[in-house]
Amino acid sequence: MQVLITGKNLELTSALKQYAEEKFSALDKFHDKIIRADVVLARDQHHNKGDVHFCECKLEVPGNDLFVSKEEPNMYKAIDKVSDHLAEVLKKNQERKQADEKHRRQSKRGNKEYRL
Repeated sequence: MQVLITGKNLELTSALKQYAEEKFSALDKFHDKIIRADVVLARDQHHNKGDVHFCECKLEVPGNDLFVSKEEPNMYKAIDKVSDHLAEVLKKNQERKQADEKHRRQSKRGNKEYRL
């Protein structure tokens, strides 16, 4: 899987870049056909909240692309939340596919009569 990381309004340090790459590369264990992860890390100054860090990720998988965006006061927390959310979505999709396949096999088998 290819991980592309870009930064807006903040300096991308090597530690931050490496952390994000490790987190999003770990999503391979939930789906084996992930094509690319486009990650945008941004910092914005809100007049009431102060610094707000955003993490957005667009995950390209066969079928529908997944997009998640989270904001937190800490960039590392934002990255964690986005990767956790994507992991949950990928798990649900995998479970749904397995259930559909099981249902399809059972319905095919249910039409046959078995004699002992």
